Amino acid sequence: MTEVPAIPAHAVPDDAVLLDVREPDEWVAGHVEGAAHIPMSDLPSRFAELPSANPLHVICRSGHRSGQVVNWLQQQGVPSVNVGGGMQAWAAAGRPMVSENGTSPVVA
Repeated sequence: MTEVPAIPAHAVPDDAVLLDVREPDEWVAGHVEGAAHIPMSDLPSRFAELPSANPLHVICRSGHRSGQVVNWLQQQGVPSVNVGGGMQAWAAAGRPMVSENGTSPVVA
């Protein structure tokens, strides 16, 4: 994999457009409010659903899957950046999260 642009979770602008590429169970446990959710495996078939942004900030649990997605998105001509450390770094930085199950948000 080629080097992909990345930004630390603590430095992501509050108005950034986020794409969460984790699996549904991970999303339900905790995610960034307002983020778009398209699991990595669904991206090719749901490409038209990508939010418009320059750049699109892509996040997963640890930054590995989102790095792969950023690499792929750039090949498709989509300006994108990996959120380094993923949701683990996001939570560690004290950035806000929500859950879909009524419990306190966690990174699953």
